[in-house]
Amino acid sequence: MSIVAQLAAETEEKMNPLLPNTPEIVIGLLCFFIVFGLLGKKLLPSIEKVLSERRDAIEGGMERAEAAQAEAQALLEQYRAELAEARHEAARIVEQAREQGAAQLTEMREEGQRQREAIVAAGHAQIEADKKQATAALRQDVGSLATQLASRIVGESLEDHTRQSGVIDRFLDELEAKAAVAQGAAK
Repeated sequence: MSIVAQLAAETEEKMNPLLPNTPEIVIGLLCFFIVFGLLGKKLLPSIEKVLSERRDAIEGGMERAEAAQAEAQALLEQYRAELAEARHEAARIVEQAREQGAAQLTEMREEGQRQREAIVAAGHAQIEADKKQATAALRQDVGSLATQLASRIVGESLEDHTRQSGVIDRFLDELEAKAAVAQGAAK
């Protein structure tokens, strides 16, 4: 057992945790620089590229968003202008329709007035014609009745039509003249 104890004592002297072996330090540093070099040469450019692309995408996205917002604002202003123009046009059309409606209403009233006047004139003409016809019929009836009455009173027949007509017309004309004078005095 003494050999094992001696070996253990020698390894304990060599394995000081505070002072590592020089070959281990060299191998460790060499591996560290190799790994660091590989990471620097291969991985770091890829990381830089991805970060640059991401930065460009973010900045480009912001620029595109600002451009889109400016375009949207311009479109909004254009739509507002078109809407205002459309409202103005609609108001103009409504006003024009009102004016046309008023003109048509006035025209229809005038046409109605003309028709009313035509109907009244036709009525007056018809009344005048009926009055003349009634007057003529009344003259004949009055003349006939007067002749019959006179025939009865006198006891003779007074059937001479020409003479009878002249007497009746004279008599009725005198009555109409007296009636006209009486109406003129009443007014």
